[in-house]
Amino acid sequence: MLIENPLNSSELAFPILECFHIVGFAISVGTIWLVDFRLLGFGMLRESPSQLAKDTFFWTLGGLILMLFSGLMLFSSGPEDYYLNYAFDFKMLFFVSGIIFNYTVHRRTVQSDAPGGGKLVACISIGLWSLVIFGGIFIGFLNSTLDIHHI
Repeated sequence: MLIENPLNSSELAFPILECFHIVGFAISVGTIWLVDFRLLGFGMLRESPSQLAKDTFFWTLGGLILMLFSGLMLFSSGPEDYYLNYAFDFKMLFFVSGIIFNYTVHRRTVQSDAPGGGKLVACISIGLWSLVIFGGIFIGFLNSTLDIHHI
């Protein structure tokens, strides 16, 4: 007996879940980028990068959790359509890289509050998360890398 995924049995379930995924991404990456732009010397100049990171910590973490769990649910709707898609692989590579970078190098740099020392780190962070966005956008435009017609 095959169990049907509820996401595949409703026309609205997948798009609604995708909206939650995008909101989680916007919250988490938006708060990370607030800190990055502060490291670059743009906006919120009254707060130090470390204070801004402390103020946005729970928003960032909450957004990442929402994005991660909604992403896993979206993936469950058709795993073969995702893991065989180059854009998904690209997105996951940079997503994992972004998470690791954010909670290691980025965090240490932000906590140090070294004047002018975080510009390169901020640029790398913005670049990593931008690549996650581009990967996500192209998932729907690239077909699976497995061409079942030639097997």
